[in-house]
Amino acid sequence: MNLSIRIPCAALLATFVLGSAACVAGDLVIHAGALLDGISAKPQERMSILVHDDKIVAVQTGFTAPAGAEVIDLADATVMPGFIDCHVHISSELPGRTNATERRFTHSELDRAFDAAVFVRQMLQQGFTSARDVGGGDETVAVRDAINHGKVPGPRLWVSLEPLGPTAGHGDPRNGLDSKLYHPDWQNGIVDSPQEARLRVREHKRRGANLIKLMPSGGIASTGDDPNQQLMSDDEMRAAVETAHALGMKVAAHLYPASAIENAVRAGVDSVEHGSFATAQTFALMKAHGTYLVPTLTVYEIFYVAARDQPQLLTPGTAAKELANDLLPKRNLPLAVKSGVKIAYGTDIGEGDHTQEFTLLIANGLQPAEALFAATRNAADLIGAADKIGSIQAGRFADIVATSGDPLSDPARLRHVHFVMKGGAIYRRAGEPTPIRDPSGSTE
Repeated sequence: MNLSIRIPCAALLATFVLGSAACVAGDLVIHAGALLDGISAKPQERMSILVHDDKIVAVQTGFTAPAGAEVIDLADATVMPGFIDCHVHISSELPGRTNATERRFTHSELDRAFDAAVFVRQMLQQGFTSARDVGGGDETVAVRDAINHGKVPGPRLWVSLEPLGPTAGHGDPRNGLDSKLYHPDWQNGIVDSPQEARLRVREHKRRGANLIKLMPSGGIASTGDDPNQQLMSDDEMRAAVETAHALGMKVAAHLYPASAIENAVRAGVDSVEHGSFATAQTFALMKAHGTYLVPTLTVYEIFYVAARDQPQLLTPGTAAKELANDLLPKRNLPLAVKSGVKIAYGTDIGEGDHTQEFTLLIANGLQPAEALFAATRNAADLIGAADKIGSIQAGRFADIVATSGDPLSDPARLRHVHFVMKGGAIYRRAGEPTPIRDPSGSTE
């Protein structure tokens, strides 16, 4: 491929008039055999997507070939918006591979940053061009900024830093340890009063967070806490949410029991992560408030296998909790689907196959088009960036993936993309090394 073919005058590329005999072209044009644009569930056939630098400038019916524009031939493929994972932990290794406690105490922040650089590249290759990291440290901010500055390839990231929760809660790093062990960063997420909640939110904003993650209930993959209990007070949740919203940040909340979910929804959280023990009443309340559900079925599937086959490698005392609870979320998803609550895509993993969630969502109640919307337009709306990502239309980032066949009739195709573009840069194409092209014409 000739990487030097470009139209020299950027001003010439600013507009594209549909139906005009004198159309102004972009740097490249993608010929899409079928287009699922993230807006409609009905595919459009034989479409052209014009891209200038990192943005889509137009979408036109038929295959056009404007003079001087590079043509990307995806006439035999289904083209879709780049996928979005709303619940990742970019530096997390898959459970059951190494001893979780040993890894925690032998891995530094620098180690985690290097791991994250590998995992975000894998995520991008799978078709995920955007993601929310909802629970990490300063390494997540560093990796996000490195991606934004072109130092490492990966999805564009929104990060929360450490989850906020109470002493002895799901996010307390000291749970199960010798009480005399101490690390200064272990206090970064501890909230034991409304005043501390406000302070932590402001600190996270100062340190570079884009959103806030709360841990109002106990969890499963943690020692000593009960996933059936609400551990943050309603006042603490309200203080965190009010402060975050005042700073322009959304709030994701890790929640299991129905009563805790309902209290958090009334406190104004933007999304419920997991929601494993929710009821029809819970989902009705979420729908009424416009609160998103991020089911994260992938993580339960993975942890269940690890707890069954390698329990000694998990955090002490957690294997029994995994085996008792990990099958519940997918059994409960049909309730959410029936309620009409808004659903966004999330896996709760770093390393590993982020496309697995498509299979699990579809197997447990969502139609293929709904699962695709969960990973595109719904996810973009939850993040607060629907004007930038999540659909293929003029003015959005040129975040585009493609797969062979029809993913609506054969959903397995969603797990096998062969073309990945993020912001006009091509990172994957069948039969060619990656990355192939970026908007400046350079390669890594």
